[in-house]
Amino acid sequence: MTPQTLADAPYCAGPKSKALFNEEQEYIAPGLQTIALYAQLAIDGGNGATLRDVDGKEYLDLVAGIGVASLGYGHPDWARAIGDQASKTAVGSFTSPHRVNFLRTLASVTPKGLKRCQLYSSGAEAVEAALRLAKSRTGKLEVVGFWGGFHGKTMGVMGLLNDGFKNDYGTMAPGLHLAPYPDSRRCPFGAQQPHDCGAHCLEFLREKLKRETTASVAAIILEPIQGTNGNVIPPAGFFKGVRDLAREIGAVFISDEMITGFGRTGRMFGCDHEGVVPDIMTIGKGFGGGFPVSGVVTNDETASAKPWSNPSGSSSSYGGNPLASAACDTTLQIILRDKLVENAATVGAAMLRRLEELKAKQPLIGSLRGRGLMLGVDLIHPKKQQSLDKAVCREIFEEGLKRGVLTMSYNPSLRINPPLVITAQQALEGLDLLGEAMQVVARRRSL
Repeated sequence: MTPQTLADAPYCAGPKSKALFNEEQEYIAPGLQTIALYAQLAIDGGNGATLRDVDGKEYLDLVAGIGVASLGYGHPDWARAIGDQASKTAVGSFTSPHRVNFLRTLASVTPKGLKRCQLYSSGAEAVEAALRLAKSRTGKLEVVGFWGGFHGKTMGVMGLLNDGFKNDYGTMAPGLHLAPYPDSRRCPFGAQQPHDCGAHCLEFLREKLKRETTASVAAIILEPIQGTNGNVIPPAGFFKGVRDLAREIGAVFISDEMITGFGRTGRMFGCDHEGVVPDIMTIGKGFGGGFPVSGVVTNDETASAKPWSNPSGSSSSYGGNPLASAACDTTLQIILRDKLVENAATVGAAMLRRLEELKAKQPLIGSLRGRGLMLGVDLIHPKKQQSLDKAVCREIFEEGLKRGVLTMSYNPSLRINPPLVITAQQALEGLDLLGEAMQVVARRRSL
């Protein structure tokens, strides 16, 4: 198929994918992730940073299951470890060799003093456990988060979402507060410089704590980089400033490292960029290599707080089971052995440079940002200088699929989170294909 024919043809998943997708729609409940609903792909397998559908077409993956597939797909060491453990035992809270080795290794790479870890199954479950721990540690009740933050969809934490997602669900859990976040794209206080925006947000937070809480704040929770909001990096000093303010009022500071942890940002953890040691970290996504696992990491003193530390007080039926522990242990060993943290920093920097080159030629690209393999791209209407309409974004997404690149470009706040194993050649090829998709849509729409 020629480039022109490719551009003219409407997107459609392959016949086998389409048939399976349509059959599944007869049974699955509504509400799947947007990317799955739009792509309508049925995946057969993958290798490294590429996925393969049941029709045999391959896609360069710049999504990684939204930061989950840190080792990519079909990693032989990971698959072998999971298979070996599955042939023995998969469930139970008893000690296992893999869990001991994982916890020992984890304690060697976390910020100083954070050596106690409890394991769970999902991100929201771990965040809720962290909030229970904070309340146990402080004896206080309230929690503060930030506009644009995302910490899960369960009712215990949904009130910390500053998003229309929670509309129509009724009253949220009491004691949850939100403060403005210094978004580099649109400062809530209209400040032109990132540092000034960060200072305004910190001062507002201080006043909010005085005027709107009952002086019973157990925790302030913050992502080192806001993922769902578009991979937005706070200005230098803001992260540390929030930690300092939490300590000032006797609250626990929680760094939500679900996406930023285990090398995603080019450092082992997102908080490492500012040298901040939080009281608690929540971890998930990439450290299981695709296995559903999450965790809470803290120091000795905090972990001993009751009732959280009582027998069964912080446990989870599936948390830390032998299969999950095999996945965690193997994934972390591979990340360290294959220097994937360093790869994320190097390849991510190359991707950011290529995006700058694309921006110079492609008017649909607005602001750019990123650390490691956690990049953000704003798609804009070049004449109106505002966010690109989602219908146009979806066309870019579909043009990318036709060319064999999987992205989250169906949203004007495009997030790029490829597997940590991606090579520079693959990453740059993926961006070039994305740029080609943008060019086709811009020409078709006369943008």
